[in-house]
Amino acid sequence: MDKNYCVTEFVFLGLSRSHSIQLLLFVLVSVSYTAILLGNLLIVVTVHADSHLLQTPMYFFLANLSIIDTSVGSVVIPKMLADLASSGQTISFGGCMTQIFFLHFSGGSEMFLLTLMAYDRYVAICHPLTYTTRMNRPRCTRLLLLCLAGGIIHSATQFILVVQLPFCGPNELDNFYCDVPQVVRLACANTYITEILMAANSGLLSLVCFLILLLSYGVILATLRGHFKESGWKALSTCSSHLTVVSLIFVPCLFVYLVPFSSSSVDKMASLFFTIVTPALNPIIYTLRNREMKEAMGILWRMELGPLR
Repeated sequence: MDKNYCVTEFVFLGLSRSHSIQLLLFVLVSVSYTAILLGNLLIVVTVHADSHLLQTPMYFFLANLSIIDTSVGSVVIPKMLADLASSGQTISFGGCMTQIFFLHFSGGSEMFLLTLMAYDRYVAICHPLTYTTRMNRPRCTRLLLLCLAGGIIHSATQFILVVQLPFCGPNELDNFYCDVPQVVRLACANTYITEILMAANSGLLSLVCFLILLLSYGVILATLRGHFKESGWKALSTCSSHLTVVSLIFVPCLFVYLVPFSSSSVDKMASLFFTIVTPALNPIIYTLRNREMKEAMGILWRMELGPLR
């Protein structure tokens, strides 16, 4: 048998061994996953039902961000719920590698897309006269495809780093899903180079994108300073919502990937935020502080209720 497949499955240690806590987690995670599906679906439907929003780059990107958020949760949560509902918490070697690939594809694409959304706000606020030219629909579509391509490259790199390692036991993962730091710990080989490459790939990707985002919003705030009329407050509200989402995504990722192999409890909490909490909160953050989205949702609601009256 190939040395990579001496271990044919991994066992998740999960968040708790207590049956009562597992039951509570099942309920909470089920509610969160329902919120992820319904909240992000509502954003996608609202944007596509309103021609004005669909032609606006910011909302075009937001709809695609909602799809990616749903993907992040869907890679992890269904398997997690199945494990919480059963006594066995195992995953095959192939299933683990598949989870790693799609998780990093979704996560990497999301980071690139958030950076692109910050660039969109920068052009809209700092260069309004050239905004429609620089952010036309064909260009927005190409930029979105570049984000997805970047996600694939990032994911393929992480996948290759892990799949070539030998795993000959033990096979217990101290987490509730497969991710690179926890899986690499189980390799029966010197993984120092792999750890460095992993930190360079995921950690530096998170850090560089985060710094670019902070720089973009620093320039935006400097541009808006002293010009807080109605349009300025509207722009600031949009940026603050985006910056909140950015913090919820990037800060946990920096803990997990830039400082890997630290505390397993810290890794678990950061993983919970990235895979469950943030995808559930994003629709709330973007809709509650966005007047256009709330108005469009109101119109959609009235259109759906109209035929029933």
